[in-house]
Amino acid sequence: MSRPLASPWLAAPLLATPLLVQATQYLSVEQAQRVLFPTATAYSPAVLEITPEQLKTIEQASGTRVVNRKPRAWRAQAGDTLLGHVFVDQVYGKHELITYALGITADGQVAGVEILDYRETHGDQVRLPRWRAQFLGKDADDAVKLGRDIQNISGATLSCRHLTDGVRRLLATHRALLAGAP
Repeated sequence: MSRPLASPWLAAPLLATPLLVQATQYLSVEQAQRVLFPTATAYSPAVLEITPEQLKTIEQASGTRVVNRKPRAWRAQAGDTLLGHVFVDQVYGKHELITYALGITADGQVAGVEILDYRETHGDQVRLPRWRAQFLGKDADDAVKLGRDIQNISGATLSCRHLTDGVRRLLATHRALLAGAP
């Protein structure tokens, strides 16, 4: 015979306990800049604002919606030579935001993808170097599509999909705003 709880109020906190989210900061923006462009001698903010015309171009080219019309970006330079740009962006995993940095060379190719903050309880396999390496050398002319030229990771599908979409959107943003810029 089972015994009833002494008080139903003892069980109430268990029912109201929220699910814990595993939030981990892996890199700061400054650390990501050094990883993506290690030979750079300076990183300076690039003040960007997407015009309505550029917004249409980016959304059409990337097939994704632009949420932030003022992307966060830095110029990576070695002396007077522009090496490329570092973008810091956020996409949703399943429920929480993933903060990542994307390095794009001066000629528009992906130099690397780094995960800065990961807040989900599952799917952090997107941090694996082998998965992120699939983006290296891609540019705005490449498909950059999950299941096409970027492989999925079972158990991390939404994180993979949204990061892939984010990279494609930032490549289109780079082309629309910075291609050919000094």
